[in-house]
Amino acid sequence: MSFLRFILAILFLVSIFGVSNAHYKLSPTFYALTCPNVIHVVRDVMEQIQRRDVRAGAKIIRLHFHDCFVNGCDGSVLLDNATGIISEKDANPNVGIGGSDIVDEIKTALENVCPGVVSCADILALASEIGVVLAGGPSWLVPLGRRDGLTANRSGANTDIPSPTETLDVMIPQFTRKGLGLTDLVALSGAHTFGRARCRTFNQRLFNFNGTGRPDPTLDPNYLQTLQRLCPQGGNGGTFANLDKSTPDQFDNHYFTNLKNHQGLLQTDQELFSTSGSSTIGIVNNYANNQYKFFDDFVCSMIKMGNVGVLTGTKGEIRKDCKRVN
Repeated sequence: MSFLRFILAILFLVSIFGVSNAHYKLSPTFYALTCPNVIHVVRDVMEQIQRRDVRAGAKIIRLHFHDCFVNGCDGSVLLDNATGIISEKDANPNVGIGGSDIVDEIKTALENVCPGVVSCADILALASEIGVVLAGGPSWLVPLGRRDGLTANRSGANTDIPSPTETLDVMIPQFTRKGLGLTDLVALSGAHTFGRARCRTFNQRLFNFNGTGRPDPTLDPNYLQTLQRLCPQGGNGGTFANLDKSTPDQFDNHYFTNLKNHQGLLQTDQELFSTSGSSTIGIVNNYANNQYKFFDDFVCSMIKMGNVGVLTGTKGEIRKDCKRVN
């Protein structure tokens, strides 16, 4: 009888989870038995790095975003060039992107405790949440169980990741193709409440916007002068500017207040508020007036984005080194 109950239990589990990867679900407790201290390990490393690099959280969340928008959240953005692999790191949106070294530190710490268990894709998701919390933002239970991809997609990175000079008409379909709506677009853009951007990502707004020979008219004049001094014509395109001029290292809703004041740094930022007739304007106003609402929606959108195109079950692998396949 006990053997029969065992068989029935197996059949019950199969009926729930199925035998194909399509039936596996991410779960915050995925590593409860195989690596129960995973969150503590990732948090400890992130706290150490944050003390020496205030941009750590912003770097990781950008990596997570760029990862999920190409082939899904599979850690492909972390792969170096190798035989059969054309790295996404050399795609235009990823040139100069930071954070891979942070992932490597976390991976090393986890391999010392739980070798071959925690995926690089899950490290990106977990470290993003912890980075937000360390900067004063909301906390959430991160669904886990992603596996790492076996290839990269540089051409996809060049087409699927929004560039900093996109219009809203271009960005909306880029999000829609990933199953993300207008609220997700605005909420996830709110991650620009901390971190930096290089002059070359926005200097087209300062002097010759869209070939007009004039600055972007949506820029506040005083803010424009500040940016022109920081990023003069013919200057160093690698100079950093704060994405949020008010509280550059805090995760809060000041980013949206800046947009209302026409002080968004990137064109993609200001488009959310300055595109006439767009439904995003109301969302920006809502978040500027209600930080709790922004936090709630941001959490929902991060979880939603973190489920895009995930590999589970027996698909992919658990990389030993996040820079290369096993």
